[in-house]
Amino acid sequence: MSTIAQEHVRGKSVFKDLSADDEDWQPTEMESLCMNCYQNGITRLLLTKIPFFKEVIVSSFSCDKCSWSNTEIQSAGRIQEQGVCYTLQVRSKQDLDREVVKMDSATTKIPELDFEIPPFTQKGSLSTVEGLLDRAVAGLEQDQAARRAADPEVAGKIEAFIQKLKKLKDVDKEFTVVIEDPSGNSFVENPVAPLKDEALTVSWFRRSIQQEKQLGLRADDEPEDEEPPGNDLDTMRSEVLVFNTNCPECNAPASTNMKLVQIPHFKEAIIMATNCDSCGHRTNEVKSGGATEEKGTKISLHINGPSDMTRDLLKSETCSVLIPELDFELGMAALCGKFTTLEGLLTDIKDLVVAKNPFVCGDSGDSDRMQKLKEFGEKIEKIIAGDMRVHIILDDPAGNSYLENVYAPEADPEMTVETYTRSFEQNEELGLNDMKTEDYLEDN
Repeated sequence: MSTIAQEHVRGKSVFKDLSADDEDWQPTEMESLCMNCYQNGITRLLLTKIPFFKEVIVSSFSCDKCSWSNTEIQSAGRIQEQGVCYTLQVRSKQDLDREVVKMDSATTKIPELDFEIPPFTQKGSLSTVEGLLDRAVAGLEQDQAARRAADPEVAGKIEAFIQKLKKLKDVDKEFTVVIEDPSGNSFVENPVAPLKDEALTVSWFRRSIQQEKQLGLRADDEPEDEEPPGNDLDTMRSEVLVFNTNCPECNAPASTNMKLVQIPHFKEAIIMATNCDSCGHRTNEVKSGGATEEKGTKISLHINGPSDMTRDLLKSETCSVLIPELDFELGMAALCGKFTTLEGLLTDIKDLVVAKNPFVCGDSGDSDRMQKLKEFGEKIEKIIAGDMRVHIILDDPAGNSYLENVYAPEADPEMTVETYTRSFEQNEELGLNDMKTEDYLEDN
């Protein structure tokens, strides 16, 4: 394989947006060995950018000699800060058509069959739920002929299990598909976007040290109990700390600045900003500088006009955003922590749900769904312009989010702030439960 030119790596167009209009952007073809007949076949590589997933490498192999073919997808972007877990309740055959991006680092589970595909045992794929089942069946059937000859009893048990997997596609009864990816780069389609998907639960988690070693983020010989070096708190308050990183867009060398700041009438927060000189990409992220509060916080604001758009807003990574009038809910960690304005948050929501939705872009987008998302984007624009009166709710179980009170120190007549006791499940998501889940279930 030819090497990628250095000027391409440093911000040029090695990875392009996937588009049917760019006829000059063709896959790279090369001869490679067929692992089925050991003759030469053709591998095609396409380096592209799918919105929301950043850069990906799509590869396809085909052999004219034995007709064997294979496709896979690999993430060429950065590993996300947290792992992601998708839990899908498959209730109808329509759910089998949901598109799925499954990276090689993901674990796939079907609890009802006590079935699990461990990480790094399959290549990454862009498929559907039905495709995941077919791939699992194909993997089990691969060596059945040899098993029948060597151990008919084991082959019979596997055959019975294969039939159970195939039976799932009839959806005679509900079953669960869980995709847990410590890299955070897998994805399961929400066909009713921008509305909340009642059949799909998305949660984010901190990687274990073992998972970080599997992803190459830690050295294999690094002690399990070793903590990363900390920074002096007084230094963080008085100075801007600079770290060398890579740009999440073009992968060129960049720098991340970090500063601990005091937000008026609230608390300290850590603001991080990444600037890339090569492609001009800029990002900012905010994390709470304090501990998790004793109670969760729910902030509700009645938006009356454009003047509300200038309110300062701190959304932590644990905060959900709801707009009841649009029947819209954005779960925690769908957007990273941000210190912005209300207008900035609404713009980010529009970009995430509409512009960066990978399953409604290009020629493959469903026309009805694209129309719904277009209408949703237009409603967000009306809210920003002050032409639509709605409520926006920030629900943060960690209590680390904030919305500016423009009447401070007096009460804000358009805003309510409530505190509440977290549920067991919320404590579990925040990693605050000392008691094991099974003990809790026994007690309740």
